[in-house]
Amino acid sequence: MSRVYRICLIEGDGIGHEVVPAARHVLEATGLKFEFVEAEAGWETFERRGTSVPEETVEIVKSADATLFGAATSPTKKVEGFFGAIRYLRRRLDLFANVRPAKHHPVKGSTPGTDLVVVRENTEGLYVEQERRYAKGKVAIADRVITYEASYRIVEYALKLARTRRKQLALVHKANVLPLSDGLFLEAAYDAAKHYPDIQVSEVIVDACAMRLVRNPQSFDVLVMENLFGDILSDLTAGLVGGLGIAPSGNIGEQAAIFEPVHGSAPDIAGKGVANPTAAILSAAMMLDYLGEHETARRIEKAVDITLERGPLTPDLGGKAGTLEFAKAVAAAL
Repeated sequence: MSRVYRICLIEGDGIGHEVVPAARHVLEATGLKFEFVEAEAGWETFERRGTSVPEETVEIVKSADATLFGAATSPTKKVEGFFGAIRYLRRRLDLFANVRPAKHHPVKGSTPGTDLVVVRENTEGLYVEQERRYAKGKVAIADRVITYEASYRIVEYALKLARTRRKQLALVHKANVLPLSDGLFLEAAYDAAKHYPDIQVSEVIVDACAMRLVRNPQSFDVLVMENLFGDILSDLTAGLVGGLGIAPSGNIGEQAAIFEPVHGSAPDIAGKGVANPTAAILSAAMMLDYLGEHETARRIEKAVDITLERGPLTPDLGGKAGTLEFAKAVAAAL
């Protein structure tokens, strides 16, 4: 008897209300069995309930086999009592590995031969959000936290991932300027690498890495780095393969996992039914890989590429199709 997967769906804000149902439509067309449970989180939830992540949402995510998240809005100014929904869930559930693949797809602007994965440490760095002001508000200081344990854990995750691919791992850092914090990251990285002698490990300074990604992305396989560097470089790698509209990601821990498109809530097009759901659909494929359904995940990826090549396409890719129309085309291509 085939397994029934319990999947938590969190639409979030903006176009999350459109791309998550589109991804669900594709999942339902795979032939696998799912029990979908909806939960809420994000800015809209905060406005209604005074918290961006209700406690019942945390419990649903913990009880699910995996979670598909849409998009979340965060204000650019500090709002008393508000915390970013996805950042909170990452820390609360210890989703330490942010995994963002960048693979060539048949769309304009995608670099042929690109097939890499950015692995980003998800729980510390500058994103611990420990900021303060001094000198009557004229000086701002933010703490950057790097620990041996978190660095070892994320590098070990990346080493295991590299073992399933081309067995190459790049350690991305800025130890030439930050010798204590990034030096600690490298120390932990090489300690972890001792147990994976089959993996070719190299170092690259983050700014040189950015240039090399633009000029020769085919030279990379798996890259691992701390939080801020990963946030920035993974957007760059998304740009190499067609943009944020087709960039998936996963937040993975020991006990839970949340998969989400890299793009934001896009309030300028929210509610119009024209958002590109490709990133959400590919995030759903990543979720199936996490659940061990590798063959079905490959089927979804192939169906996405067939649709991107033949159409119909959403407006951001030069077409006129709506969000659900694109999803239905992917489902049909399965």
